[in-house]
Amino acid sequence: MKCKLIINLLFLLFYFSSFTTAAEYYVRPEGGTCVECNGLKDLPYPGSGEKQNCAWSHPFYALDASGQWKIQGGDTLIIHSGSYRMGFGAPNTDWCDADCAFDCCLPPLPSGPDPEHPTQIFGVCGDQGCDNPPELWGAERPWQILNLNGTSNAIIRCLEITDHSGCVEFHQDSSVSCERDTPPFGDWAPVGIYAADSTNIILTDINIHGLACAGVHAGRLSGWTLENVRIAGNGWVGWDGDIGDSANTGDLTFKNLIVEWNGCAERYPEKTPCACWGQSAGGYGDGVGLAETGGNWLIEDSIFRYNTSDGLDMLYVRQSPSNITIKRTQAYGNAGDQIKVNGPTQIENTLIASNCGFFDGKAFTYHVDNCRAGGSALALNARRGAKMSVVNSTIVGEGDCLCLVECDSGDCDGTETLIVYNNIFMGNPEFLDPSDIACYIWFEPSVFASVNSNYNVVYDAKIGNVALTDHDLVQNPLFLNSDIDAFGGRLQAASPAIDSGLSVGSLNGLIPAQDLEKIIRPNGNGTDRGAYEYRTNGSNIDTDGDGINDEEDNCPAIFNPAQTDSDGDGMGDACDAISNLLGDISGDYVVNLNDLVLALQACAGLESSHAMNLAADVNGDGLIGMVEALFILQHAISK
Repeated sequence: MKCKLIINLLFLLFYFSSFTTAAEYYVRPEGGTCVECNGLKDLPYPGSGEKQNCAWSHPFYALDASGQWKIQGGDTLIIHSGSYRMGFGAPNTDWCDADCAFDCCLPPLPSGPDPEHPTQIFGVCGDQGCDNPPELWGAERPWQILNLNGTSNAIIRCLEITDHSGCVEFHQDSSVSCERDTPPFGDWAPVGIYAADSTNIILTDINIHGLACAGVHAGRLSGWTLENVRIAGNGWVGWDGDIGDSANTGDLTFKNLIVEWNGCAERYPEKTPCACWGQSAGGYGDGVGLAETGGNWLIEDSIFRYNTSDGLDMLYVRQSPSNITIKRTQAYGNAGDQIKVNGPTQIENTLIASNCGFFDGKAFTYHVDNCRAGGSALALNARRGAKMSVVNSTIVGEGDCLCLVECDSGDCDGTETLIVYNNIFMGNPEFLDPSDIACYIWFEPSVFASVNSNYNVVYDAKIGNVALTDHDLVQNPLFLNSDIDAFGGRLQAASPAIDSGLSVGSLNGLIPAQDLEKIIRPNGNGTDRGAYEYRTNGSNIDTDGDGINDEEDNCPAIFNPAQTDSDGDGMGDACDAISNLLGDISGDYVVNLNDLVLALQACAGLESSHAMNLAADVNGDGLIGMVEALFILQHAISK
């Protein structure tokens, strides 16, 4: 009976394997050349022989003799920790030419056959996640390090993308400017990731830093998701969305994104900023800058700071359909506007501090335009009929205005809507004119018939053409630290913002049920104004957002509002299910035929592999699939 069952399972396994012919290839420093190893086993080169079942020693061995990919769409390239030179002079670059070293780079990654079978490149994760990613560093000015031009259905994760030089392309300081004319060019690359005409891409746990021009240069995208990505210290711009005809469409999701120090050189190997320059010095400096585009943009739990122009510049999201949602995000220390948006926009639980004179007189500053274009904290650009809302946010600044509203389309007719509730606004003396103070809200009367604002705290700000209303408070919000250069936004116990805001769910659901740190609102007798819900200590932190504070939650990192604990061991079932046993997809601490059925269902697309116990993931690709099915089958046969 057992043999018959195994035969039937083998038949099922063969049937489901027809859905994918994907292969896995491995790179590790102890691997061999493409002559010595076939790349199909995660093993070091044994020291002798050819076409051994072992890993390659460098990602370029995944290319053939003409510099084209050996891997196919849907395959996976798994790279172990190590430092890998990318560009002319790297292993297996005989197809490159020194005088045209810029062409010595990876070709576009092959597209996966469909979203369920993506092509993947990822670094091997450690026990604490992506704690020691492989370093892909550019040398001899290759156009980019990773090429996603025309690539769709791909996942890239756990990589460090950088170079080994502190130079910046075309920098006015000759001691910083990169050598571009005569080889050898040096250990630098202009761009980390280039992408165009690309759909269904996931980038996660990636650190893109220190490039001579841009961290990411991308346009004509759709269905992109970035999570846990850092874009930092790139000489011109962090994310450059201008590739000519650049319009993006569909959903574009940025979560846990850190964009900082762009427009600065990054010293190597110190990784510290220097030679920061702005537009009047010939540079650029946006953290994120876009060309004219559409798309539904979601920015969550992200930080935009210390960029030499605007932090998040979405002025050119002008094409319909479009929508911008910004939640639980911080923007501060940027030399221009902190956040700039266009068209239908929702902003909540956002901390914006426009200390736009941050770079002035600093040792790392070459020449930066302090408070460029006025240095407003928040710039809202309307289009005809657009609805924009700013709720439960904390906005301070030393620029021209805390909130600037203009009609970008030029045809606004009074059908536009601006809702401003439950915020804290605090002005400071203007950096460029200390005799004046930052204004509260200024808008073109032709943009909106009126601004619907109430329940705000407005302090030390010049009142322009938006008057205070009946529930606005003109009182000191009593921040723990009001210093514009060290601003945190947290409240003292006596703050008038505490318990005095409009209640959660008001304004047709615009008032959020969590604060910037996902603390449940209200935490007292009422909803607080501003981005932070006041708390006396850290005891009411709710990491998973399930309504139970961490100190009382039996599984604080996984959403489990029911707190079910079937075995009474003090650990919730949601955490009990996270077994460390490879192949234990069901989470019952054994590897058996039940797990095989689950794996086959995932391969066939009948169940979402993401919803299964990912601690059972055999190859570390973050998915349950055919590799796990084969592992479980071998385990069952061996019993």
